[in-house]
Amino acid sequence: MAAERSRPVYHPAGHDNELRAAVQDLRTGRWLSMRNLLAETLDWTMWTQRTQVLATVAAGSDAVQAWRAEEPRSVAAIVMHTRVMVERALRAHREGHARTQELWQQAWEACGDAARHAPDDPVPWVCLLALAQLDDRQRLEEHRLPPPGPMLFPGPWALLAEADKRDPYNREAHHRMLQFVYARRTDGSVSEAFNFVQWAASSAPVGSALHVLPLFVRVERYRRENGHKKALDLHWVTEDATRDALRALGLWFDRTALPEASLLDLNHLAHALWGSLRFAEAARVFEALGPYYATVPWTYRTRSPGDAAQAEEVFLRARTRCLSVRDERRRGSSRGSSG
Repeated sequence: MAAERSRPVYHPAGHDNELRAAVQDLRTGRWLSMRNLLAETLDWTMWTQRTQVLATVAAGSDAVQAWRAEEPRSVAAIVMHTRVMVERALRAHREGHARTQELWQQAWEACGDAARHAPDDPVPWVCLLALAQLDDRQRLEEHRLPPPGPMLFPGPWALLAEADKRDPYNREAHHRMLQFVYARRTDGSVSEAFNFVQWAASSAPVGSALHVLPLFVRVERYRRENGHKKALDLHWVTEDATRDALRALGLWFDRTALPEASLLDLNHLAHALWGSLRFAEAARVFEALGPYYATVPWTYRTRSPGDAAQAEEVFLRARTRCLSVRDERRRGSSRGSSG
């Protein structure tokens, strides 16, 4: 209960305690905990998630390089090297760095090397999907293949299929595809994104994080439309928005294990339920978040989008409102049963 009332903290590992310990060691340049954690990670969902988080930390150091020098035949080290190279290329692209093209080429070659050494691993293909967003003009043929269904866009569908073959409904693969959509130089990218996430979620099994995808696109549309500036904003209370939030609650949140749940997914769901005035349902997600939160999507509801302090205040107000409604209902139920 105390965690529900305290100020939230952000940690990329979220509820994954083992990953949090490995991240802490990695930040001090030690790689043994990372190596041991990955050796114990036996399912692709956690493998994809953990390698992604570790790479965001390792990209600023030579820890993975030191690991590879010590254990040059380690397949996990080869995959992590690929992760780091891709992360560095993406960062260079975001910063407009002059070495972006060079880093992109190096990362692309690392993906091929990892795919050869780990043929059953979805991560090399997820990494290729991540790099696809750098090709915003879709100059490469593999990035403009015909779509698998109507209302979809030409894109890196073969790469998604390779990731899907190894880990069906891989969360990161589909989020990377979504980032590719946003990078395309077309005015209809948000509508294309809606078509994509509805297509992906429609075939996803119960418990899949793909049921949360539509909530991410709604946040992106809200951001692009400067929804926070509108005096009367009905974006979140429409029938479609409420339906998407409740579907994610029932088909994903109620059927998933907390350590596997992405902090971003949990925050987007809590935000969507709060925005659609489903406070009691949102309270359940806030309870699950415990002491953790992510600035996105809350930062897009602030006066100054990007302000982390304001994002935290919006999160706290939303959490307080939802937990208060929950507590009031519990008190009412208790009075009713005692009467």
